[in-house]
Amino acid sequence: MPSEPSLPQHKKRTYTQMFWVAFPHACFILSLVIYALLGALMFSHVEGNRESNESETYRTFMLQLWNLTKDLSDNETSNELFKKRVHSLISQIELDWFVNPKEKWSFLGSLFFCCTVFTTVGYGHTYPVTRLGKYLCMLYALFGIPLMFLVLTNMGDVLAAILSTSYNKVRQLQSKIFTRQTFRSLCKKGRESKPGSSSLPQSKVVVCEPRHITEVLRSNSSLKRKPGQERNAEIFERLIARENQLLTPPKLITFERWSSCPELDTGTIMTHVIDNIDNIGKEVEKLDVPFLLMMLIVFAYISCAAAILPHWEDLDFEGAFYFCFITLTTIGFGDVDLKHPHFFLFFSFYIVIGMEIVIIAFKLGQDRLICLYKKLIFLCGTEKCPKMV
Repeated sequence: MPSEPSLPQHKKRTYTQMFWVAFPHACFILSLVIYALLGALMFSHVEGNRESNESETYRTFMLQLWNLTKDLSDNETSNELFKKRVHSLISQIELDWFVNPKEKWSFLGSLFFCCTVFTTVGYGHTYPVTRLGKYLCMLYALFGIPLMFLVLTNMGDVLAAILSTSYNKVRQLQSKIFTRQTFRSLCKKGRESKPGSSSLPQSKVVVCEPRHITEVLRSNSSLKRKPGQERNAEIFERLIARENQLLTPPKLITFERWSSCPELDTGTIMTHVIDNIDNIGKEVEKLDVPFLLMMLIVFAYISCAAAILPHWEDLDFEGAFYFCFITLTTIGFGDVDLKHPHFFLFFSFYIVIGMEIVIIAFKLGQDRLICLYKKLIFLCGTEKCPKMV
């Protein structure tokens, strides 16, 4: 008879299971963080150490600017031709001519650039200039974007499970409250409709639990055993007991495996972890919450960052809300230039979670559109197609 595992061993096994459940999620996030740090080191070295030589375009621009200033006079400032020459010259300006590469491609600046690459936001404020930097950027995005999508899908399962559980609990609580209120209103109406019902004797309602068939055989008076049926009833009881024993699953198989051979239980845990990795993205597909509720969550989430961002950026709440929305939806126009992009790096975790919330909202919106199209197609088909006789 195998002995039951001790309490410290049971705790150790529980902690081991919790570790292996959380390990894949932490591994994905840690991989993305390490990938971003390595990319920051790479781009800060390649782009930050480039020689700021004067290109042919820069020299041509300076020559045109010199000719324009040399021909400048008071009468020409109001000339339409002069305005066209100025506008044409200004449109040729490249900001990299007047930026120090070491300052722009510092470690934090390169880290900000890497985040805009694998999140596919791409503001356009910072971009590689050298040929090697452009090749490395394409290669970096080729592996970084799938890794980012993997992290988003994995985080999406966690968020979907939390949202689904919370929504179901709220619905259950709402159902219980509604049932109690309905029951109380019915009881109140019953007492009001029968004023003399209080004098009537109250009868007790007894709810009996379902009994086993052997108890019925023993207690029911109509099934009293006769001397000739004693043996048959005993055999019948043994058959039922044996069938119940076979149908009942064993309870201590896992503990016996763990006690006798820990490798078997470890293999079971690994199989469960691998199955969870194979099922990444399933929770998001099964999520079914109201679309308006998801939109409210997105609005509240963006509003939180929009209330904090103006503290270090020259933005009001409306501009910050617009910037956060453009970022989380990965549109990234680049029309809002951050004065302190390094501070925004602290919002990296916020961006990852926010992008996943927006993706879930878009997924729910897509499901609603599919249902709408199905209904429209069904209505069009039933109206135009003749009915089958």
